[in-house]
Amino acid sequence: MHWQTRRFPLDLSRPLVMGIVNVTPDSFSDGGRHDNTRAAIAHCERLIADGADILDIGGESTRPGAPHVDADSEWARMADVLAAAVTLGVPVSVDTYKPEVMRRALDAGVDIINDVQALQRPGALAAVAGSGAGVCLMHMRGEPASMMAQADYGDVVAEVGAFLAQRARAAREAGIPAECITLDPGYGFAKTAQHNLELLAGQQRLTELGYPLLVGWSRKRTLGDITGRPVGERLAASLAAALRAVSAGARVVRVHDVPATVDALKVWAAVDAATIPPTAQKEEAR
Repeated sequence: MHWQTRRFPLDLSRPLVMGIVNVTPDSFSDGGRHDNTRAAIAHCERLIADGADILDIGGESTRPGAPHVDADSEWARMADVLAAAVTLGVPVSVDTYKPEVMRRALDAGVDIINDVQALQRPGALAAVAGSGAGVCLMHMRGEPASMMAQADYGDVVAEVGAFLAQRARAAREAGIPAECITLDPGYGFAKTAQHNLELLAGQQRLTELGYPLLVGWSRKRTLGDITGRPVGERLAASLAAALRAVSAGARVVRVHDVPATVDALKVWAAVDAATIPPTAQKEEAR
């Protein structure tokens, strides 16, 4: 399986790490830490040095309750960061649901459009079709400011799967090739903690749709609900969720803590690949 992006065909035979770059003042975990061009570019460079396979750059927070940001303001936050990021040798994703921002980002050379609204806004499909860009279609209901009021499901896995299948079909009908599409279950978006856990437990069913899965569990509120830890102390929980998601078929994990996630996935891969001779096993036992 691979994911075709604009400049890079991505081999998904191993899970890839997408590093988060929030050029925002109010993101739930790191708002304000990289909200100027110099700090954001330095963060991009650091994530790549730490092993990130993809950069995901956003100029508007989509946390629950986040206020709307107009397209011009969102673009102004990201423009210079994107111009630098596309020269760094890895695929660059832009995290936006606005067609105007998508078009500007594609003109700037980005490789992936990561849309929390799955290209549902008028003009979004047309903005991407024909560009050769990869897309990530995520499940969410409503808008960030109001989405939690719509967290009502009978079978969350089935309903998320049906939505993602419909959006993938719409993307293909608009001219976006199947190999350019990934799907995101949208953990934390219009879902309670219980919904998120049920979705993760049943995530393997979503692989039956035939597209790679990209997931984001990093530092999410559900992890705080489970552990009682504040957002800055959820590294262990984030790693556990990422590994559980990979074991259930995820091929890309979107994370804040790139070095720790890269290390965890290396150990995971090493165990999967291990063939220890019997003599070595005996020596280890001593």
